[in-house]
Amino acid sequence: MAKAAVEDKGMDQIRKQEAKEAVDGVKGSRRLSDAIMPHILKLYASSATSHDFEIYAPNATFEDPLMCAHGVKQIKSAFYSLSKVFSESKIVEYSIQENTTAPDRGEILIDNKQHYKILGKDLDVVSLIKLRVEEGKVVRHEDWWDKKPLWNRDTVKLPLIGRLAETLRRGSMLATHALMRFGKDPNP
Repeated sequence: MAKAAVEDKGMDQIRKQEAKEAVDGVKGSRRLSDAIMPHILKLYASSATSHDFEIYAPNATFEDPLMCAHGVKQIKSAFYSLSKVFSESKIVEYSIQENTTAPDRGEILIDNKQHYKILGKDLDVVSLIKLRVEEGKVVRHEDWWDKKPLWNRDTVKLPLIGRLAETLRRGSMLATHALMRFGKDPNP
């Protein structure tokens, strides 16, 4: 009798999950990137709203060769600053690879080409965006320009040079964060 109760409980969980997927319009084969990618595209296109940053966990990090942001407010400052530097920015081509380790957990790799316009000149950057996702939220966002790993104490031959690079990126982020009103959302 106990075995039947356990099986019934397991079936109840499966039915609840199927009902949730039916309500959400989602099948079991849904990819992590399906929910995240539209927001990433808006971030890089300088058209993000506060809602687009809900893909990040509160303690998420963002890092590219220029900045190292900790927490959603600093990540907002980093992306809101794009429109202040570039008259145009967007991801123009991309392909996605996903490595899912569990439901709502894994890594998303976005091989892409980013287009920017600065002082009337076009600038195209080939990039690899690496997103680590836990519980459906981005906890780490790295943007590797030219698909080269970021310089830090673990990736360069001289750890002191790596620490210097980390410190410079952190200083750049703090200055940007202050200039961008500490991650405040722009007025509509």
